[in-house]
Amino acid sequence: MINPNEWLEIGQKFHGHKCPAMPNGLRVGAAAMNALGVERTGDGFLHAILELGDNHCATCFADGIQVITGCTYGKGNISKTYKGKWGVTLIDKKTNRAVRVTPKAEAMMANKKTEFFTKYRMVGVPPTQVPDEVVEPLVQMIMSAPDEQMLTVSEIFNYKFPKEKPSFDGFVCEECGEMVVEQYGRIKGDKKVCQDCMAK
Repeated sequence: MINPNEWLEIGQKFHGHKCPAMPNGLRVGAAAMNALGVERTGDGFLHAILELGDNHCATCFADGIQVITGCTYGKGNISKTYKGKWGVTLIDKKTNRAVRVTPKAEAMMANKKTEFFTKYRMVGVPPTQVPDEVVEPLVQMIMSAPDEQMLTVSEIFNYKFPKEKPSFDGFVCEECGEMVVEQYGRIKGDKKVCQDCMAK
């Protein structure tokens, strides 16, 4: 069983500040992994589909998912649907099994009524400037609340992830001299170039 509390310190270091959203991501990611019976991935056998988008204060949630599952943007095994929701579907590509986990709306709405949000974040105070005595109790509450109070976990379902073969092909742009991944290159006259040089 994956224990999200074991990842809290690492998550906060990676994320850069204390807040409730990143720990929420730890809880959701751990619940998804435990439901599937999988361990953290060091390669690409797990894939996380985040339903969040951009430009929202709680996108910090995504860092919790990355830290605990090992699904990262660098490995290319995490993606977004831009639905503006906190749902995460975790797929075990070895077995084609998947689960969707969401934090309960009631728990999230209760968080929004706390001093962390009302007196600090909603009035523009950066998260790094919120006093520890304000944010730490909220973090501890999120990390210690029972799963049934915090999370909704779907039944396991089948999800056939399309097979993708990673590419090692690349070339040097004949105009700027920078490395380019082959599939993103362009032909300009008789030259192989990057997209930036193609646009010039």
